[in-house]
Amino acid sequence: MSENNKTILEEANAAIAEGDYEGFLSFCADDTEWKFVGDKTLKGKEAVRQWMVTEYVEPPLNIVANLIAEGDFVTALGDLTIKDEDGKATHYSYCDVWRFRGGKMVELRAFVIKTDQDETSSAA
Repeated sequence: MSENNKTILEEANAAIAEGDYEGFLSFCADDTEWKFVGDKTLKGKEAVRQWMVTEYVEPPLNIVANLIAEGDFVTALGDLTIKDEDGKATHYSYCDVWRFRGGKMVELRAFVIKTDQDETSSAA
């Protein structure tokens, strides 16, 4: 089961990289809940959709360093670069803990820290 969940997350991330946000959302349960630790919680697929519209002006650059799968959970460690509407890039390091149910991503606990470019490039 855990390897299947890992594959699902890889396919979902590939959809994001292509700018196919609806494709990504097809991997999420309708009642998905995303908790950005220390920030906000998004409840339901529509809330995630609206967040993506504002956050992902263009597809983010996501470099996954490790994917660790066990049971219903997949943990992703990596670096992310997101551009705003002015084209300014912001760099982050993250640890996402995904919980799956019935082959769908049902919960995310995201630990995201803003970094400067030098930190992300030297950590990779």
